[in-house]
Amino acid sequence: MANRHFLNFKSSCLWQGFWRGNVPALLMVVPYTSIQFAVLHKVKSFAAGSSKAENHAQLSPYLSYISGALAGCAATVGSYPFDLLRTVLASQGEPKVYPNMRSAFLSIVQTRGIKGLYAGLSPTLIEIIPYAGLQFGTYDTFKRWSMVYNKRYRSSSSSSTNPSDSLSSFQLFLCGLASGTVSKLVCHPLDVVKKRFQVEGLQRHPKYGARVELNAYKNMFDGLGQILRSEGWHGLYKGIVPSTIKAAPAGAVTFVAYELASDWFEANLT
Repeated sequence: MANRHFLNFKSSCLWQGFWRGNVPALLMVVPYTSIQFAVLHKVKSFAAGSSKAENHAQLSPYLSYISGALAGCAATVGSYPFDLLRTVLASQGEPKVYPNMRSAFLSIVQTRGIKGLYAGLSPTLIEIIPYAGLQFGTYDTFKRWSMVYNKRYRSSSSSSTNPSDSLSSFQLFLCGLASGTVSKLVCHPLDVVKKRFQVEGLQRHPKYGARVELNAYKNMFDGLGQILRSEGWHGLYKGIVPSTIKAAPAGAVTFVAYELASDWFEANLT
């Protein structure tokens, strides 16, 4: 009986490990997504001279990339401490250094000051510029291609008397999925270096990998070079599969929700 309870407890602990850092991750996504899409809408409205979605769709790919990069930078700065806490809690392993988010927050502030909550912000911004730019830029590109396809297909269909280039929720989802996959595959090495900066000095059991010492990397490019020399190209793509599985569908759902919410607000509040 005692062994059964022990095994059940051990199994429960193992499953809980998949949700390490979940609280700061949830706290991060609200301000991050809100800031990101608010800035994106403002920048696109300024560039297009209109706040209407159909006019935003006509922007050049270049402006779509710029808009996405600016939105990503603003969202990153506004939510970064939660991103850092999420990474620290998820990386610490067992035995835990920080039992909860409050403990991690206070320890980082006490030992490294407020600036400790922004450790790795510079490489993160360097990463987010191409990542967000690619994500939003390729999303708009895939949307334009899908709209052209719809217009041609429906105009050639004998059953269609009112050809339209509007996209279904499923098509929007596919566009978001494709853009999330492309941006993650291209920018993952920068994400690896960002996380190394975030866990600098973190104490953890050796079985979870070598500790990243404080000031191990001078900057983003030094980090890329050191990882490449010591771990090879595969070191820059560690975790690429679970990262893509997480980022691509999450981005797709976010895009669909944004598009549907935008259409609703435009129809009911204008």
